Amino acid sequence: MIVTRTPFRMSFVGGGSDLPSYYREKGGAVLSTSIQKYMYVTVNKKFDDEVRLSYSITENVSDIQKIKHPIVRNALDIMNINGGIEITSISDISSKGSGLGSSSSYTVALLHALFTYQGKSVSKEELGRLSSYIEIELCGEKIGKQDQYAAAFGGLNVIEFNQDDSVSVSPIKCKPQTIAKMEESIIVFYTGRTRSASALLSNQSDNMKQASKKELMSEMVSLVYDMKELLENDQIELLGELLHKNWMLKCQMAKGITDSEIDEWYNKGLKAGAKGGKLLGAGNGGFMMFLAPKENHVDIIKAMGGLQRVPFIFDKSGSKVVFSDDSTT
Repeated sequence: MIVTRTPFRMSFVGGGSDLPSYYREKGGAVLSTSIQKYMYVTVNKKFDDEVRLSYSITENVSDIQKIKHPIVRNALDIMNINGGIEITSISDISSKGSGLGSSSSYTVALLHALFTYQGKSVSKEELGRLSSYIEIELCGEKIGKQDQYAAAFGGLNVIEFNQDDSVSVSPIKCKPQTIAKMEESIIVFYTGRTRSASALLSNQSDNMKQASKKELMSEMVSLVYDMKELLENDQIELLGELLHKNWMLKCQMAKGITDSEIDEWYNKGLKAGAKGGKLLGAGNGGFMMFLAPKENHVDIIKAMGGLQRVPFIFDKSGSKVVFSDDSTT
C-alpha cells in the first residue's frame, strides 16, 4: 500500500496570471503558500485485474477507459496502469469548489502515489508539470497551473509562469519570525458557498483579449514582487494593503467573482479592523481570508456572524509519501 499526503494552497496575489491567455504574452506570477490541510490518496494492489476507485462515489471497472473520474482515467493511462489496482482518497476539509486548489492537490497526490507504486522516483517539478498537463490538456479544464506547483513544492513561494510554458518556483527568503507574524495575522472564514473555478477562469481567460483587462492583470502581477519585498524586509503591517489592492483589481477582471453578499462580508471585515482580504481561489465562494492585527480578530469574528472560522497553518513540505509498503510495488 502507498499513502501520499499533498497540501492545499492559499494564494495571496497574482492569481489569474497563470492562465495561458495572459502568461504566454506577458509572463505571470503568483505569491502563495501551501497549508496544513491535506489530500490523502492511497493506492493498493488489487487481487484481480479490475480497478476499484473510491471518492465521493465508488467505481468498479474492468477497463480504465470506463472510469468516470477524468483525472484518474488519464493518470492511469499516462502511467500505463491497466488494472489490478485500488485507489481511495480522503480530505482534511470539504474541498470541492473551496478555492484551495483541491482538484490539483488530488492530481498531484494521485500521481505521486502511482509513481511510488511503480517503484519510480519523481521530482516536484515533474509532479507539477504532469499534473498541469493532465488537468488542462487531457481533462480540458480551463484553469491555470499555480495550484499544481504549489501542491507539489509546498512552502511560501513566488511561482512564475514563463512565456515558453515553463514554470519557476522561488521560495520566499524571510525570517521564521516573519512567517509566524504572517500566520498570526491571517483569519479565514468558510462562506458555505461553492462554485466552479473552471467556469470563472474560462470567463476571465476570454476577457484577456481586452487590453484593459491585461493592464489590470499586469498590476496584479507587480503586487507579487511588492509583497515579496515586504516579506523579505519583515514589513508584515503593510501586507494587508497589498492584499486589498489585489482584491479590488481582481473584482474587475470578470463578472461573477464577487456579488452583493460577498461585498457585504468583505466590507464588514474591513470595518471590524482588517487591513485587506480576498476570496481564496477564482472567486464567488469558498473561503474568505483577511489580514488583520491579532487584537482585531475577535471583532472580525463577530462581524462575520455565523460564518465558520477555519484556522490555517502554513505547510513547508509539499507532496510527500507518508507510507509505503514495498510488497505492493
